[in-house]
This record gives sequence, C-alpha cells and structure tokens, in this order.
Amino acid sequence: MRSVAEDQQLFPPRVPLNTTRLEVGDGHDLYVEECGNPGGIPVVFLHGGPGAGISAVHRRLFDPDLFRVILFDQRGSGQSRPFGAITANTTQDLIADMDVIRAHFGIDHWVIFGGSWGSTLGLAYGITHPERCLGFVLRGIFLGTKAEVDWFLYDMGKFYPEAWDRFVHALPENERGDLLEHYFKRLTASSPSISIPAAESWSAYENSCATLRAEIRGGGGRMAVSLATLEAHYFRNNCFLEDGFILNNMDRIAHLPAVVVQGRHDVICPPVTASDLVKAWPDAELKMVDNAGHSALEPGILQELLSGLRRIAHKVS
Repeated sequence: MRSVAEDQQLFPPRVPLNTTRLEVGDGHDLYVEECGNPGGIPVVFLHGGPGAGISAVHRRLFDPDLFRVILFDQRGSGQSRPFGAITANTTQDLIADMDVIRAHFGIDHWVIFGGSWGSTLGLAYGITHPERCLGFVLRGIFLGTKAEVDWFLYDMGKFYPEAWDRFVHALPENERGDLLEHYFKRLTASSPSISIPAAESWSAYENSCATLRAEIRGGGGRMAVSLATLEAHYFRNNCFLEDGFILNNMDRIAHLPAVVVQGRHDVICPPVTASDLVKAWPDAELKMVDNAGHSALEPGILQELLSGLRRIAHKVS
C-alpha cells in the first residue's frame, strides 16, 4: 500500500487516451495504452518481472502535459494474451514487439523508461535500435547475467534469511538442490494444485525483499502466476542474452543521455550493477538513493525518477 507522501508525489490518476490490442505473431496479442499529451515527448514504459504487467499507478509517474506515454503488457503478462505463456517469449521477441508498437503509433524516437527487468529490456532494445532512442530513465539495474540470477536465487537470503527459508522450504527436501529447475517444473505443471502454490511462494519471496523495511508479504493473485512463471523461464534461459551482452555493447548507446536511479540497499538488484553500467556510459547520471531498496515507489526512488524524467525531457526536447 502506498503512503500518503508517495501518493502526493505522483501525478493525478488518469484514464488512457487510447487502449488497443496488437497482434505480434506467434499467437500473442499485446494490451497497449497511450496516455498523456499526444504532442508530448514520446516515452515507452517497460514493466518489470518479466511478467509483472502494467498498472494504473504507472501512468501517474509521467507529467501528462509533457509526455506522450506508451505502456504495454509484455508477452504473457497482464492483459496480454495468452496469459503466462512461455512459448515464443524471449528477449528478442519483446524487442521486436517494442518496435512494432513504436511503428503502430507513428513514433520515430522515444525515451526508454524501465526498472529492474524493464531496465534489462530497455538496454537490450537500445543496443539493438539505438537510432530509435532519445534517452533513458532506468531504475534498479538488472543486466540479465548468470551471476545476478544466482544472487536472486541464493544470495538474497544473506539479507532476508526468513524470506529465503520460506522460499526454499516450499519445495520438498529432495528438490532443493536446484531451486530454479524444480521451481520451473512446478510452475509449468498442468495441475493448478502444483503450479499456483509454487507461484505464490516465488512471488512472496521476491515481494518480501523489495523494500528496505523487511516485511512478510504475500505473493498471491493473478500476477504471481505470470511473474513467477516468466521469471523462471527467462532465468533458466540466461534471459536469452549472451552473458555480459549489455556491458559488452554499451558503445552502441553510450552517446545517449541517461538517468540511472538506484536504491543503495536494493537487495534484488544490488547497486554494484548500476555502478558498473554507469562506468561504461559517459552520458549517464547515477542517482544513488540512501535509505531505499528496490521498489520504484519508495519515496526517495520515486522522487529521483520524477526528477530524472524532467531532466531527460529538458535534454531531448
């Protein structure tokens, strides 16, 4: 639940200007929203997970007079169909989908906004299509490496041991040697009596580690299914990126402006990754937020995201 202070920092609730569904092939169709000022600076919002989907609060991050915002549920997420599908669902598919969406709305260039997995996808898109990018506002950097996946599965427990113990003990003892593979088998089981408890356990683990103040958080609901299933699918496939792909290709986007917002106590996406990214990006500005973890809606993170959007708008307009 958002605090009053957090809610006051956000722009007022608004309904989308337009909603549409785009068929992108392979049996997938995507739910897409257009919000804000039709003549404003184009921005694409990339949600996390993969599998988290968009929500109404995401529209409120953007000044509706300044930005033309495109938000969409990535394959298998939110209101896109088929829900939770892992077939034809790769990073390369999502990059291609972004460009289909861009062309559909007649946008030549846009600002890339994304956090956590959204930062991974945004960077991979930028490396693939640098000519389509105006700049970047990124949060909670995740580069899709094996080391980061291993950290998520095993080493977050050094900071949140109670959450990790619940995550591990949701599996039978004989399945705890390879958490990713055994969770994936359960998440993709045909029986909901097997897949849903696994999804709830995975999501609860991640949610419990997302903010600076440790809390026992549930992982139920529809989003738990897509979040857990798609994260496990991407993680066991190395996020469909060659290890080190993003840092090894930063020359493709290093000339573009960026604001990188990072919680100093982000345990899901540790700050060293953001630091490494900015070292390879001369035109990037790193905002390290003390007393903040991973969540975009923690007060310090939220404030820097809103400020970063204003600065990027000034640079690209």
